[in-house]
Amino acid sequence: MFRRTTAITTMAVFAAMPALAGNVSEPAPEPVVKAPAPVPAAPLTPNWTGFYAGGQLGYANVDADGFDDDDSVIGGLIAGYDYDLQNGFVVGVGFDYDFLDADIGNVASVEDGFRAKLRGGYKIGRGLVYATGGYAWADTDNFGDDDGYFIGAGYEHMVTDQVSLGGEVLYHQFDDFNGGPDADATTVQARAAFRF
Repeated sequence: MFRRTTAITTMAVFAAMPALAGNVSEPAPEPVVKAPAPVPAAPLTPNWTGFYAGGQLGYANVDADGFDDDDSVIGGLIAGYDYDLQNGFVVGVGFDYDFLDADIGNVASVEDGFRAKLRGGYKIGRGLVYATGGYAWADTDNFGDDDGYFIGAGYEHMVTDQVSLGGEVLYHQFDDFNGGPDADATTVQARAAFRF
């Protein structure tokens, strides 16, 4: 009986030895989880479609035939509507009304002006580079008023989705003021607009 128990115990010990010694095969490596590749962020280009209103302030130089030119502070109100074509281009219409005090010699003074404008430009990030042109009107205290045209260029930058800041340079041409002199004017203005 003792031998039989010893033999069974010996066999049990030998049978358990591989289990106690551990697994002889290499363990399978744990799978490596790779972090997903970062998705490139889309460029932050705002949508320019919508109405805007604001103000502008700057410098004007008025030059009339036969008279010395004169400089003036110029400033006023702006309003308009832009349409974003979603292909990088923006088109729009706008209206400006400005106050100024530029003398034409000692005989008259240009006091205010109005512009109805078309503009078209290309988006660069949050900015818009554009060309503009259209109808111009100017009024003087002695020569009356006159119609003309203007052309120019500008840059506008979206500071937030509702506020834009920019600058504009315009050249104006007026053929005469009720039989008075031909005149031209150059304006440089900083602009601020609220968009809605």
